Amino acid sequence: MGDKRTKQRITSKIDELPEGLRMKVDVMLADTSNTYEYISQFLKGEGYDISKSSVGRYATRTNNAMQRLLEAQAQTDRLIQVVKENPEADYTEAAILLTMNGLLNKVATAEEEFNEMPLDKAGRLIASLSRTKVYKDRVRQDMRRKADIAFREMESEMLKVIKQDGKSAEQLKEILARAKERMMEDD
Repeated sequence: MGDKRTKQRITSKIDELPEGLRMKVDVMLADTSNTYEYISQFLKGEGYDISKSSVGRYATRTNNAMQRLLEAQAQTDRLIQVVKENPEADYTEAAILLTMNGLLNKVATAEEEFNEMPLDKAGRLIASLSRTKVYKDRVRQDMRRKADIAFREMESEMLKVIKQDGKSAEQLKEILARAKERMMEDD
């Protein structure tokens, strides 16, 4: 196999500008009436020879980063809302789904992000999440089995105690059956 490709940092001429001037460029980019050509001319007037193409690439990269941040914030807000509305809910499932969604989006929009995360790493993360889901299902199945055993043991012990009263024994069986059904229901 050949040499492993090393990750290269993405920087632009605009990233190297003084902080105050870069902030001005960011403000100018936020105003849609400014063209990349206009911003390039402004920078030339400030003593920096930066092409309109460089301005455009910088704008695209910063807009993509901002969009990812906004999407992550929206997903976090949705998860917090679900937790507030359903304190008894299983939020690990929601968190796994959000993470899986993010990874699948990463694979689907594999542009410059693949410079930051290799495809094999994204695949390993997806596989890891799948294993987490399988483990969670096994734990749930094991808990159901243990609950079933506990209910049967409790039923036999209680029946021993109230054996003398047949009507009470029948009522207890019905109560335990309903409780067991509720316990075994899927969320």
